[in-house]
Amino acid sequence: MKILMLGWELPPHNSGGLGVACYHMSKALARQGAEIDFVVPYKAHHPGVDFMEIYSATPLTPLERYGLGAYDSEMLLERELTEADADNLKDMRGVQKRYVKFIEQMVVGRDIHTIHAHDWLTMEAGMRAKELTGAPLVVHVHATEFDRSGEKRGNPVVHEIEQQALLMADRIIAVSEITKNIIVREYGIPADKVEVVHNAIDVNSFEEYEYDNSTYKYLETLKSEGYTIVSTVTRFTVQKGLTHFLKAAARASEKYPKLAFLLAGDGEQRDELLRLSADLGIADKVFFTGFVRGKQWRDAYSVADIFVMSSVSEPFGLTALEAAHHDSALIISKQSGVGEVLNSIYRYDFWDIDHLADQIVGIALSPSLRDSLKANIKHEYTRLSWHSVAEKCINLYKDTRKEVLV
Repeated sequence: MKILMLGWELPPHNSGGLGVACYHMSKALARQGAEIDFVVPYKAHHPGVDFMEIYSATPLTPLERYGLGAYDSEMLLERELTEADADNLKDMRGVQKRYVKFIEQMVVGRDIHTIHAHDWLTMEAGMRAKELTGAPLVVHVHATEFDRSGEKRGNPVVHEIEQQALLMADRIIAVSEITKNIIVREYGIPADKVEVVHNAIDVNSFEEYEYDNSTYKYLETLKSEGYTIVSTVTRFTVQKGLTHFLKAAARASEKYPKLAFLLAGDGEQRDELLRLSADLGIADKVFFTGFVRGKQWRDAYSVADIFVMSSVSEPFGLTALEAAHHDSALIISKQSGVGEVLNSIYRYDFWDIDHLADQIVGIALSPSLRDSLKANIKHEYTRLSWHSVAEKCINLYKDTRKEVLV
């Protein structure tokens, strides 16, 4: 089966979980015999990717692509793709138009069995590919604009793109029931058109690794003095609910002072969060790493005793699985899809800072509870498999192709 896969990022040039999910899903699909042509909007080397062909739609570097604000709705200018300049690669809409033009040329004379487009960033290219080839279009929704905009309504241009693509798609994959419900409720899509396929974790992809306690040496010193380290690894955007998290951190610190908080990541809310931690009087307890990769990224998980996912709306949340793999107890918001596949966790409503504060303090004060949560969750996340994800996708491709060809 020949798949045209349309994505926005792949490791090591990813800024979040979208690229990670695309990589592991594609690898699992290839192992089951799929031939994949994967298109990204930048030019870079992807070491270790020998299971599919990667095409660059533009000459942008990954660093230049990062600055386009793909996950920040407010940065996107409100205009149709027809009004964008494909030669202006400093503009998101210009890059998307160039991406579409690349796809238009790429599909000429090419045998394509299924088009698989990931999120709003590539939906327009997916629709155009369907128009030109007649191949079935599968739209994979990792997040909607309702998720990305947090407690706001989001960008109307993105809403329109999502609406059109979801209507035009032959089948839709949602990463959780939460996401499926948003698609059905907000966009009026029939429920039977949407298939829920949860993400997974490939524990074998985490090579042997020795935690370096010098990376976050000060935090290790605090741990030796009896402190509990509470962390999150995420983008600093309104979707992630980090202002609520910091307010809960302040409440928890009032009840139990031996807490320290590690925020690993970066984003448009960085300065706001720095100011808020100072205003709340916990600046000496909150540590910002900036954007991290590699060893620093894994050490950020490993140094933590408790991992918090505070998202206002999180379609899935791969970082929770990664944190569990690195031996953290988990607290996640009820608005996070990963809670559909995990049980040995604490959950709370993203806005309920008092409840979150109590949960943090409760785990910190009970080492036996913390150890129990860590041990039990290992039996849960190891059941998840990208092989299973690939099987579901292959079956969906086959069923959709039959429907289209009838």
